[in-house]
Order: sequence, then structure tokens, then C-alpha cells
Amino acid sequence: MNLVPVAIANQIARATWGLQKSSPQILFGAGIVGVVSSTVLACRATLKAEETLQTHQERMILVKTMEITPEFTEKQQKKEVTIVYTKTVMEMMKLYAPAFVVGGLGIAALTSSNRILTRRNAGLAAAYKALDTGFKQYRARVVERFGEDTDRDLRYDSQTVEVRNEKTKRMNQVQRAGPAGESVYARFFDQLNPNWSPDPEFNLVFLNCQQQWANELLRARGHVFLNDVYDSLGIPRSGAGAVVGWVVNRDGEGDNFISFGIFDGKTQEIRDFVNGYEGSILLDFNVDGVVYDKIDKVGEELSWQRGR
Repeated sequence: MNLVPVAIANQIARATWGLQKSSPQILFGAGIVGVVSSTVLACRATLKAEETLQTHQERMILVKTMEITPEFTEKQQKKEVTIVYTKTVMEMMKLYAPAFVVGGLGIAALTSSNRILTRRNAGLAAAYKALDTGFKQYRARVVERFGEDTDRDLRYDSQTVEVRNEKTKRMNQVQRAGPAGESVYARFFDQLNPNWSPDPEFNLVFLNCQQQWANELLRARGHVFLNDVYDSLGIPRSGAGAVVGWVVNRDGEGDNFISFGIFDGKTQEIRDFVNGYEGSILLDFNVDGVVYDKIDKVGEELSWQRGR
């Protein structure tokens, strides 16, 4: 017998959690319905308002045409006019009150939906920042203990494959990303890119120019989104690229520069690409993390410096 209340409580708890989880969507839908309904009610009230205004005019004519006598003085006439206006206002308020109430509830629902989503986005941003910080610290420890080659192999699940060198006609062993694919933000620059060229020097100059342009934009604007860099390279945008990127930071948290990870020449694959032996390269961007919530602060700092 004790299991029945527990089972009911579990169902109620699950239903309550489902409502809380979907509350932004529910409130948004209710808000839209409320705003539309208030418009319909206001239109209906406007049709009835014509009759109310007509009645008001008739009352005013009646009061103003009454003869002034010792029993009905001018002061009493002004009082009657005030009473007529008061009755008309009250009647108009009664007509439009449902529209105002429903519209107010609809706006309140929309506001609550936006507030809930804002809090959830702030929580996700904080969680991402903590996760990103932990991941960078973990990578730093891996690099310190095992070296950058091991870090790259573990991160991209890279595999050693043999590729024929068209210039030397010899088979070379190179590292390629494995079945796990690229990282969250890294992208390949290869033959599928509209800006790729068979000339390796052109590819190198192009990537170098885009990296310099991105850094100039960072210094001038104070922030750069990852999608901005994707656009400059001809790489399709991503959802994460709309919120992550780089900001000018003087607290030592970010790098304060944008790197594509290909001009340090620390891996054989990068050296092969720079030297023209490899036609594609994996661009690994050193994003600072979520930056959309830091733009206002950076903008204020830059404005203060320019004003100074």
C-alpha cells in the first residue's frame, strides 16, 4: 500500500519537471496567444465604444441644454458634466479592461520566457567556461609530460598513413585525423575549400593574410567571433562559432591574438604543408571560449582608451 503514494509522487515529480523544462516554450506560446487575444478584444471593444460615445454625446447635450434656474445652478450643471464624463470613462475602461488584462498577461509571459532563457544561457556559458578551462589545463599537463605530438594524436585520434609525394615520387608517412574527425572548432583547409589553390605558396600566403586580418580586426574591434574567421576562410559557419571567439583581455585569461596553429612548424604535417609537400592542413584555432557576454566590457575599455 505504501508504494501507491510513492508512485503517484514520482509521476507528479516527473510531470512537474517536464513543465519546468518546457516552461520557456509554454510561456512564449501563452504570451503570443495573450497578445493576439488582446488585439481581438480591443477590436471588439472599439466596435462597442461607438455606442458608448454616442450615449455620451446625448447625455452632454441633455445637460448643457438644461435651463439654468435657482434650483439648477451653473455650478450644478458643471457637476453634472463631470458626472457624465466620469460615467463615460468608467464605461470605456470596462470595455477595454479585458484587452488590457489579457495583453498584460501576454507581455508578462513573454518577459518571463525571455528571463528564464537568459538565466539558462548564463548557466550554460558558466558551465562551458569551467569545462573549457579544465580541458586547457588538462592539455597543458599532457603536453608538459608527453609532448605536443602525443597531445595532437590523442586530441584528433590521428593515424599514420602513407601518402605519395608527387615531386619525389616517394611514399611518405604523414599524420591524418582519424575516424573521430576534427575537434570542435578545427577545420580542414583542402581542395573542397573555394579559396584553395594547387599552388602551395598561394595557400600559405592566403592563410597568413587571413590570420593577420583577423588579428587586426581583434585589435580594432576588441572581439572576433569564430564565424568571422570562418567567413574569411570560406569555411561554413557553425552554431558554436556564433558565441565563441576571441576578446582583448588584459587580465591574462586569453591569448590576445588569433592563431590558426599552422605557422609554428612544430609538427611534420605542418612542415609538409608549409613546404608544399602536403595539399591540406588542419586549422586549429586558439579560441578564448564564449565571448558574446564579454563584448560590452571590452567595448567600454576600448572607448575609454580612445577617449584618453
